[in-house]
Amino acid sequence: MRKLMIGALASVVAMTLSTTGFAQGTEAEAKAMLTKAVAAVKADQTKALATFTAGESGFRDRDLYVFCANLTDSKIVALGNPNVSKQLLGTDVRALKDATGKVYGPDLFAGMQKDAISQVEYMFPRPGADTKPVQKISFVTKASNDIGCGVGYYK
Repeated sequence: MRKLMIGALASVVAMTLSTTGFAQGTEAEAKAMLTKAVAAVKADQTKALATFTAGESGFRDRDLYVFCANLTDSKIVALGNPNVSKQLLGTDVRALKDATGKVYGPDLFAGMQKDAISQVEYMFPRPGADTKPVQKISFVTKASNDIGCGVGYYK
């Protein structure tokens, strides 16, 4: 009986760590955040972009965050990942490639120009202390005439 109780307790601890210690956003939550971000851009673009980069007002949740690029010059104008925001703000989104060498920036930029949500898969560091790139799937869409945004979740 004691072994059974210890096993059950170990299972509960493992499940708790997997859902809280390594909390991940889901595909549905990423899509919902993107929809919310598009509405924020349409309401007040300047305020929305600042809010996304600051990760405020629910636009950074666990490992989910918003990123946006200018559709005229393809420069990244908002990025809520605190690990890479300073390095990537102002970068041409089309130049992005992941740790495996896959050039994914053109796919992000192409998706940001569409009125429908597109999906792009690549490797990217999760927000937090560990900066090792992991598989990420981002949803991207046009948020306004001159801004495209995305939100991704990690696999």
